Amino acid sequence: MLKRLRIQNFKIWKDTGNIRMAPITLFFGANSSGKSSIGQFLMMLKQTVESPDRKAVFYPGGKNSAVQLGSYQEMVFHHNPSNKISFEYQWDFQDTLRFKDPVSGKIFSGDTLSFEAGVGLGDKEQRSLVLDHLKYQLILKDKPRASIGMERKSGTKAEYKVEAEKYSLRRKQGRAWSPGAPVRFYGFPDEVVAYYQNADFVQALNLRHEKLFGLLNYLGPLRIKTERLYSWTGIEPESVGYAGENTVAAILAARSRKISLGYKRPAKPFEEIIALKLKEMGLIEEFKVNPISEQRQEYEVKVRTRGSKDWVDLPDVGFGISQVLPVLVQCFYAPRGSIILMEQPEIHLHPNAQSALADVMLDVVNSRENGADRNIQLIIETHSEHFLRRLQRRIAEDIVPKENVSAYFANITRTPATLEPLQIDLFGNIRNWPENFFGDEMGDITEQSKAAMKKRLRQNGGEVEVSE
Repeated sequence: MLKRLRIQNFKIWKDTGNIRMAPITLFFGANSSGKSSIGQFLMMLKQTVESPDRKAVFYPGGKNSAVQLGSYQEMVFHHNPSNKISFEYQWDFQDTLRFKDPVSGKIFSGDTLSFEAGVGLGDKEQRSLVLDHLKYQLILKDKPRASIGMERKSGTKAEYKVEAEKYSLRRKQGRAWSPGAPVRFYGFPDEVVAYYQNADFVQALNLRHEKLFGLLNYLGPLRIKTERLYSWTGIEPESVGYAGENTVAAILAARSRKISLGYKRPAKPFEEIIALKLKEMGLIEEFKVNPISEQRQEYEVKVRTRGSKDWVDLPDVGFGISQVLPVLVQCFYAPRGSIILMEQPEIHLHPNAQSALADVMLDVVNSRENGADRNIQLIIETHSEHFLRRLQRRIAEDIVPKENVSAYFANITRTPATLEPLQIDLFGNIRNWPENFFGDEMGDITEQSKAAMKKRLRQNGGEVEVSE
């Protein structure tokens, strides 16, 4: 689970500052305020980790990628190629990372990793990206245990030096050559292991990094339209897809799974959980996925809406159901320890359903499978006041600790833009509510009252002046 994130010189952000990442992390702001850029940055890192090109520092994406960010100049702050993109984040894991120094015999262990890196243009004519530095820090119970990193030598493009703190690296005899350039933006090359007698553990750091982004899933704001028939060959998809294209396949692949919505709560079949959440949101009464026949690999999704006795196909019900179904399936389908990044999960939903969706998200972070916590983290970009209000209420009711919710507002009224943390107290109140956060509600009410009074006075022939 991500615990902290900071991004500098990326798109609109000169500096996001330290972002506290909680089980539920929310980003609010006006259109084009930069809140989407935070998720885009994380997805670019994921794309880079999964890219087959080990020499590519960043992979900004292609036509089939979750994000397509273009050239370095297009993504860097103020489009200034002399700026360098810097970033750092911290994440924890359930199992302890432990290794032994073969030289000293000392054992190092940690439950958290911190990582930082800086990227810029190395050759201004060729526009090639160069990693300036990377650094890992191993942390145990909030106390640093050791750190190791690579830094580019001054005036060179491909020569790096390895530096460690609280861990003594010992060079192998006769090894005087450069340890090589890093792999992508995060990885120690094989030469580092060959260069030192006691650097094997860096491969475990590389692996932990790859595992982190392997658990990051993304669902975009526009989900695909539903169909009357779905084909499924029995393959288990990794996720519902960026646009929810694998939603029905995920439901079918998860039929043998059982999910509990909290400690000591009964586990129920996956499909039943999805149907239950849709019903609690007031969208349907019943939901099922049926095979067309035993000979065909095609399935239909049938829904019975409130107040009706008839079963209908998914395309015959409200558009909001088709848009929220991938959200629900992704949240409960994702493997243990997943980080789910979503844009506007509430899109096309009625305000009541938006409020209920917040309760669903609480069920997601509390959910268990096979007797263990699923440890799901949700990173949500949203415009929904109703979603936030429900979370505030649940904090006041002690249903969710306030530490489990972190919310930020992208403020573009300042130059450069700032990312401001919303201060939520024990009673669910936001102490620093930004001006016109969800529009000028009080202003609208006041102006409506003035206009109504003027209209009544005109209808009654009155001449009383209404103060502005």
